[in-house]
Amino acid sequence: MGRLSVTRIHGTAVAFEGMGVLLRGASGSGKSDLALRLVEAGAVLVADDQVEIECQAGRLVASPPPTIAGRLEVRGIGIVPIDHRPSAAIRLVVDLVSPEEVERLPMAKRVDIAGVSLPAVAMAPFEAAAVAKVRLALRRAAADSAASSDEIADHLSGSANIRPDMAALRRAVVLVTGLSGAGKTTALKAFEDMGHETVDNLPVSLLGALVLAEAPPDRPLAIGIDVRTRDFDVAAIRREIDRLGSEAGADVHLLFLDCDDDVLARRYTETRRRHPLAPDRPLMDGIRRERHLIAALRDRADTVIDTTSLTPGDMRGRLEALLDPSLRPRLVVLVTSFAYRHGLPRDADLVFDVRFLANPHYDPALRPLSGQEPAVRRHIERDPNFRPFIDHLEALLGFLLPRYAGEGKSYLTIAFGCTGGRHRSVALAEMVVQWLALSGERVSVFHRDIDRTANSGPASHQERS
Repeated sequence: MGRLSVTRIHGTAVAFEGMGVLLRGASGSGKSDLALRLVEAGAVLVADDQVEIECQAGRLVASPPPTIAGRLEVRGIGIVPIDHRPSAAIRLVVDLVSPEEVERLPMAKRVDIAGVSLPAVAMAPFEAAAVAKVRLALRRAAADSAASSDEIADHLSGSANIRPDMAALRRAVVLVTGLSGAGKTTALKAFEDMGHETVDNLPVSLLGALVLAEAPPDRPLAIGIDVRTRDFDVAAIRREIDRLGSEAGADVHLLFLDCDDDVLARRYTETRRRHPLAPDRPLMDGIRRERHLIAALRDRADTVIDTTSLTPGDMRGRLEALLDPSLRPRLVVLVTSFAYRHGLPRDADLVFDVRFLANPHYDPALRPLSGQEPAVRRHIERDPNFRPFIDHLEALLGFLLPRYAGEGKSYLTIAFGCTGGRHRSVALAEMVVQWLALSGERVSVFHRDIDRTANSGPASHQERS
């Protein structure tokens, strides 16, 4: 059933420097041409020619009609597929006009679209400086919006009084939590490198005030909260997440970092640090107590990442794939291979057992190779069970992925397991990753146990798009 509040207009929308720009003009006025140049300058397409707009919590949100999503008309070439964002909050309207209609020193102008007042400028789209002018106008609009946020200070004494009409000032927020020793500090450093403002051990009572007041409003936040936090309370955190999303329009993503108890204990032993819940008791008692205490946060989490087998580099790759601002809220898929002898991946959403396929391990020439080698893949493909399985698998994933995305799921982990985690599971993971990438999905691959039998080296992680 369609959304009754959605209006379709003639125009083109892009996300530039994380902010939405709506290009308006008559047919042939240069909307697609300017959008293409903006994309070349780092923007991401939202919709071309037709844009669906909807007022959400005081913001004008643009999205593409499903039939033209990810398509851009390039005159002289045709309609071409292109990476796109499924939505963006519009911060600037650009009306495309002829050069003689552009005022040299225009007065500030605003337009009303679907009940939302937005800054607007008139531009000649084919000028050499058109892209630079859009950037300048957009930054000025963001600066003006930030300047008007001074009134927020009057409301910080009671963060419960978050006003819905301030939603346009909200930004993306990642709350990083999980078990102590699972990698929260590493994750926050990665987010900082990715351009986030990072804050660790923020009291829950100050969360609303920080999300409201921190500037600039379009820079995302990454906030660490765990049992060391002064007023840590799982129920209060869950209530605050729901309230910030519903009342303030904040895009809050709860990331939970998990890890095996034995690995956590080893990390504490190696670093000679004390567990925050075990200052005077055995380490494992503190780990188990914390796991029980924060179980409800794990259940509420938008994403759970098991760091048991991840290096810091692997962790960064997972976070970049998950929270690349130019791709959210597009579904991100991780395909992983594993060995059943070492247990199931803790964060797997879909698990496929491929031990029924012919095992290359019993071929002396193939045994030292991995599933990344063409010879191993050919051996598996000759199994008469392979083709029916892969056909059914592609049909299943083709059915499931758009439905997961439609339900708002941002991250999906698909796991393939075999006996040793080196041949069959690796080959199937690589094949599926290749198919998903060709289908336009954002996908990465992680081979958890590919080297575990031969040596103790790190697993292989690679991102595809």
